[in-house]
Amino acid sequence: MQAFRRHFLSRTLRAALAVGATFGLGLAAAQTQTTRIMVGFPAGGGTDAIARILSERLQAELGAPVVVDNKPGAGGQLAAQALKAAAPDGQTLFLSHDHSITILPMVTKNPGYDSAKDFVPVAGFATFVNAIALAGGTPATTLKGYVDWVRQQGAGKGTVGIPAPGSVPQFLVQEIGKKNQLDLVTVPYRGSAPMMGDMLGNQIAAGVASIPDFIENHKAGKLRVVAVMGTQRQAAMPEVPTFAELGLGGFEEVPYYGVFAPAGTPKATLEKLGLAIQKAIAQPDVREKLTAMGLTVGYMSSEQLAARERSYAKVWAKIIKDSGFQPL
Repeated sequence: MQAFRRHFLSRTLRAALAVGATFGLGLAAAQTQTTRIMVGFPAGGGTDAIARILSERLQAELGAPVVVDNKPGAGGQLAAQALKAAAPDGQTLFLSHDHSITILPMVTKNPGYDSAKDFVPVAGFATFVNAIALAGGTPATTLKGYVDWVRQQGAGKGTVGIPAPGSVPQFLVQEIGKKNQLDLVTVPYRGSAPMMGDMLGNQIAAGVASIPDFIENHKAGKLRVVAVMGTQRQAAMPEVPTFAELGLGGFEEVPYYGVFAPAGTPKATLEKLGLAIQKAIAQPDVREKLTAMGLTVGYMSSEQLAARERSYAKVWAKIIKDSGFQPL
C-alpha cells in the first residue's frame, strides 16, 4: 500500500511539474512575442534606415524581438491599410512620417483608412526637412544655377523626381516651377530608394525628398543638396540655404516622424511602447545616428504627436487647396 502511495505521489508530482513547465513556457512566449514595425517604403531608403536604428534599440528596451516589415507601395498607403487591419494588441506598429498619416488622406479619394479614426499615435521621435538635390552629372551647384540650366537645356522644361505622387515634394516642385516660370514635371517613384538609384545613375537631373534620403550621398559628393525646407539651416549640412533664404516662402512647417498603432490599442500598452521609444532615443548612440541622418531628435508623447499632426494638416490643407490639386 505504501509503495502504491509513493508511486501515485511521484506520478502526481511529475504531472504537476510538467503542467508548470508548460505554463511557464507559454507565459515566456507571451512575454517575448515579436513586435512588428511596418515601413511603407522599400528597404534602402531613409525611412527604412531610421526604422532599423530605432527597432534595434527598442528590442533591448522591450526585452522582446522587434522586426522591421517593409510594405512598400502607394506612398505608404498599403502599410497604413495593413495597420488598420491589424489586431490592436501592440504587436503591430507603423513607423511613418507625415506623408502616409497627414498628406495621403488629403490627396487620395479613397485611401482605405482614416488616420484620425483608425490609428492612435504612440509617440513622435523626430522632425526633419525635405530638400531638393541635383544629380552628380547636373552641372549646376546651386538652386539658381539649376533654374538657369533648365532654361538653357530645355526651354524652361525639366523633370524632377519625387518619392510618391501627391506628396509634399510634388507641391514643392510646383512652387519652384511657378516661382521661376519653369515647366517642371514631377516623376513619381515608389519611394526614395529607386529615385536615388536613377539620380546616382544620372537618369534624372534633380529630385526632392527628405534630408535622411539624401544626406549620405550628399556628404560623399555623389549628389548636391542645394536648398532645404524649414526656418533655419540644418546642422547636418549648414552650408545649404533654406528655400526662404532663396525667396521661396511658405515651406517653413517641417514634417515629423512617429510611431502609430491600430485604434483600440489599450492605453497601458501605448504607454509602455511610448516609454520604450522615449528611452531608446535618449541613448547617445541612437541620437547620434539619427542626428547624422539629418533628423532633429525629440520625444513627443501620444497627445503631443496628435496635436502636431493636426497643426501640420491645417497648413498643408491650404497649400494643397491653393495648388488646385485634384485628389487621385
